[in-house]
Amino acid sequence: MSAVAVHNLVKQYKTKKETVEAVKGVSFDVAKGELFGIIGPDGAGKTSLFRMLTTLLLPDGGDATVDGSDIVKDFKAIRRKVGYMPGKFSLYQDLSVEENLQFFATIFKTTIQQNYNLIKDIYVQIEPFKTRKAGNLSGGMKQKLALCCALIHKPVVLFLDEPTTGVDAVSRKEFWDMLKNLQQQGITIMVSTPYMDEASLCNRVALLQSGKTLSIGTPVEIISAFTHMILAVKSQNMFGLLKDLSASKMVEDVYSFGEYHHVIMKEGYSTEELLQYVTAKDHSQIEMHTVSPSIEDCFMQLMKK
Repeated sequence: MSAVAVHNLVKQYKTKKETVEAVKGVSFDVAKGELFGIIGPDGAGKTSLFRMLTTLLLPDGGDATVDGSDIVKDFKAIRRKVGYMPGKFSLYQDLSVEENLQFFATIFKTTIQQNYNLIKDIYVQIEPFKTRKAGNLSGGMKQKLALCCALIHKPVVLFLDEPTTGVDAVSRKEFWDMLKNLQQQGITIMVSTPYMDEASLCNRVALLQSGKTLSIGTPVEIISAFTHMILAVKSQNMFGLLKDLSASKMVEDVYSFGEYHHVIMKEGYSTEELLQYVTAKDHSQIEMHTVSPSIEDCFMQLMKK
């Protein structure tokens, strides 16, 4: 039995003028003990999907189970055995760190001591501030407290909705290290993120865009399916370079990628031919070299298709 099984799940939001379909027939399975990522930009449908799986929203179509329990019929059972950390900090800001944790333990009819071994490695980092009000914590500390509160009842599946958004790079790395440790304790983890580089930290990922899944697989499987040559190109006039590359018959696609433009070459054309083309367009200080595809490159191509 899968830890999470999703089949053609649909969620619509109706306004006076229109009906917006936020999730459009999404399907996937998450194995027990897996760290599964939902990767996609803002508006892709990640939060709506997580809210349905944690029984905070009713689906408008399809079905799903979490640890064998139906998200509609067995919503009470699911709420007892999952942990959910929403994207926005939602703990009680006027309560202290210790009071927040005690409150959540009481709600789930457990104690901090009973499951302390599960949160110990995380809690020791915020324990020096246990009397501080949650609203006065830094972003990274709030993140750790929210994770402790989501874990205190020893959930079988942990849902984390964009947990690293708005925190510094060091806190992001620390957080993913914590997730790896939790996974080793047998907890199934579903995490959503808009950061493409975090996809490589998951066992498997689903790339989500406009409510649809573009691809599902391990990061290696998704990258290996990318067959085109990619060139990283830059010159003194980056805006003009983008226009000229877009107009070339040799180029399948081009987009900005950090300090370079990534160029997806059509089959049958070489690096030398593109370099001659760019040079003929009077660009100077040209740099051009092949690069290996990333998850972001794969996502851009799947979006275009």
